[in-house]
Amino acid sequence: MNGSGRLVIGLRDPACADAAAAGGKGARLSELGRGGFPVPDGFVLTTTAFRAAARQGRPDRDTPSAAAAAIREAPVPPAVAGALLDAYHALGPGPVAVRSSATAEDLPEASFAGQHDTYLGIVGDDALLGAVRRCWASLWSDRAVAYRQANGIEGQSIAMAVVVQKMVDAAAAGVLFTADPVTGTRRRAAVDAVPGLGEALVSGEATPDHYVLDTATGSVLQSRPAGSTAVLTEPELVELAVLGDRVEGLFGAPQDIEFALDAGRRIWLVQSRDITTLYPVPAGAPDPAEGLHVYLSANVIQGYFEPITPMGVQFFRLLGSGVARAISGHDPAARGPGPDPAAGPRMLAEAAMRLHLDVTAALQDPIGRRLLQLVAGVAESRSAAVLSRLADDPRFGIGNGSHLASLRRIAGPLLRLGVPLLALRTFLAPASAPSRLTRELEAVVGPFLVADGDADRHLDAVERLLLEAPPRMFPRLVGLLAPAMLSLGLAGRLLRGRATPDELRTVTRGAPRNPTTEMDLALWQVSAAARRDPAAKQALTGRTPGELADAYRTGSLPATLQSQLARFLTHYGFRCISEIDIGTPRWSEDPTHLLGALANYVRLGDEMPDPDAQFASSAREADAMVGELLGRVHGARRAALRFALRRVRLLIGSREAPKFHLVRLLATPARELLKPVGTQLAEDRRITDPADVYFLTLPETRRALAGDDLRALVAERRAAFERERKRKHIPRVLLSDGTDAEATTGALPAQDLTGTPASPGVATGPARVILTPEGARLEPGEILVAPSTNPGWTPLFLTAAGLVMEMGGAMSHGAVVAREYGIPAAVGVPGATERITTGTVITVDGSLGTVTLHHTTAP
Repeated sequence: MNGSGRLVIGLRDPACADAAAAGGKGARLSELGRGGFPVPDGFVLTTTAFRAAARQGRPDRDTPSAAAAAIREAPVPPAVAGALLDAYHALGPGPVAVRSSATAEDLPEASFAGQHDTYLGIVGDDALLGAVRRCWASLWSDRAVAYRQANGIEGQSIAMAVVVQKMVDAAAAGVLFTADPVTGTRRRAAVDAVPGLGEALVSGEATPDHYVLDTATGSVLQSRPAGSTAVLTEPELVELAVLGDRVEGLFGAPQDIEFALDAGRRIWLVQSRDITTLYPVPAGAPDPAEGLHVYLSANVIQGYFEPITPMGVQFFRLLGSGVARAISGHDPAARGPGPDPAAGPRMLAEAAMRLHLDVTAALQDPIGRRLLQLVAGVAESRSAAVLSRLADDPRFGIGNGSHLASLRRIAGPLLRLGVPLLALRTFLAPASAPSRLTRELEAVVGPFLVADGDADRHLDAVERLLLEAPPRMFPRLVGLLAPAMLSLGLAGRLLRGRATPDELRTVTRGAPRNPTTEMDLALWQVSAAARRDPAAKQALTGRTPGELADAYRTGSLPATLQSQLARFLTHYGFRCISEIDIGTPRWSEDPTHLLGALANYVRLGDEMPDPDAQFASSAREADAMVGELLGRVHGARRAALRFALRRVRLLIGSREAPKFHLVRLLATPARELLKPVGTQLAEDRRITDPADVYFLTLPETRRALAGDDLRALVAERRAAFERERKRKHIPRVLLSDGTDAEATTGALPAQDLTGTPASPGVATGPARVILTPEGARLEPGEILVAPSTNPGWTPLFLTAAGLVMEMGGAMSHGAVVAREYGIPAAVGVPGATERITTGTVITVDGSLGTVTLHHTTAP
């Protein structure tokens, strides 16, 4: 049943549940009332009434202020006014509350809290008509228009209903959150309450009492009255928590509920909306009552804020299944009974279209805990700090198993996969290890790459590639990387008390065989060739990157630029900014970003520092430091140190190799295998566009090939993906009760920013805050401030004087590349992109990990 065509609908009428007629607030209140919750009596003046008024007032929706004035000043149409006043009189005497209820209000992805108008204590026909007109006009208030724009909500089709309810003679009022709005903890209710009407709380005119309750037990965990007497009693708080829990059950999500207590202390609910800012709990997370689980964000570890397409998530689920089977001793190629490989291993979870790792078992294992903290420490220092605090939490205490049993669990699979022998081979012949690895990995992957066949065969090839190749690649990648890290650790132990961490980091500068550095230098060579060629230089400086990309695809760029870029893409075209997501086009498909970077290089001309010279200088500094450190020890210790440092120099560049090869040999080939599948599904009208295949999972793609029309599902997924791109905060470590573990540690320090030292040196210059590298430009001498970086960012490093990142650790991508170029860097700096603004002069001390704001703006 819907309320289309009706001017007024009672709140308890089932037709009032139609948000298109009653607006978001009206529909929610109707559900509450019909669900047996205490909701003041009232009715909704529907969107049909609003549209009648709009036809009469003719508001210009393209000019919000004029539209608001037109609807506010025009008389209410007689039929609308008659229906409104009849319903008002039927409510009986006494004041009413008049509340806006837009069709785009109280949505799961956008609450519109406080964006539209509410009027309390309205008495009399004229006052009611005026309040209704002002509610209608608030659809075009500055704050509502700005909110719609910020959330990507189209305003032309939105309509406004108005809720009219009997006023509660409030002795107290407030807001109840059924989950902690700061930490995200579910079933931990937070209540703010004031005496009298809630308007004083919403407007900020009164300081509220603050209470925190455990919904499961009904206990009050915190009570902080603003005055000498608490506004609410403990029984009232418990009743509120129980009501809130029931409302959350009704709507299936944590709620932000407005309430009032009348003179008899009866609780009334006057509004309920989803809390849209909470990060979702991973799908399939166990009930916290059965024991909390700890989820580490794989996105954050990779320095990647963006959501991942469903097929991108499927890539990791299949890859994880293959590695998990090999670790457990099962044949990755085997088919038959057992867990569905498309579902992935149990430790891999998804939330907000992002990947999380269930690390609970590792955290409760004596050796696994240390390894987890070690790996997190080198990849993402802030995650390591959170895990360290959780290790001290008795809820995650070490189990009863012995260290020996733990060692067997970890060492057994490594021995079975041959990792120790592969690592020994690397130790003995470090110079040839990277090229040998490349040959062996290519031989592993080659048999899985089909060149022809139907769509079903291509899907089979994707599944075989991701299930069978990774178990053979994983031991070789570990066998290369582990000796590099072990050599660095051994050098540190041999030099304990004789070398600073800064000196050891200097040893890793200018390391050979870093695939990302080699890529950056190759791009620099393209720009150098373009600067020498007048036609190429003119094209890069006179046309947009998009125009240049179109010209490249048609082969119509100036010859030098066309051939140089083609050569670069032959080697590196499999990469892109968001390369861990196979749903993202590669540079070979869309070189717009690269052409923008080349244009920036060419415009800078002689101001541009020579990256080759920078890299060579870093290598000389590293070699000099090796000599100096060797001079500090003697005898057998010196021989051991020489062995370790030589391997650090030869192998530490391989820190970037695992991701490089996984993208080159697995991610991009899997994307290519799926392209003809997408083309066929689009031709068969199972999806709209060939690229829609990346918004399906592998089983769903098979269903589409069998005849299912999945266009509606893809549209829903694409809309969710765009919403998730706007998410501003990704928890590093999330508990299964929704708690953002980092948020429980308190506020950021007010003084200078502090993170983790990543690349030694000090740089002072104007900051350039960049949130995405697409279309970004960095002038020489500017300090790059970013949430994170991946290989797609590194062309910017060639002009950066320093680097500040919110994410990352000493061995994260940005830190490694910064050391290659000798750029001072601090990583894992909380709030850097929010507290630093572009143009502010800052000093980065890469040896201390500090960032000093000078509070001046560069000229």
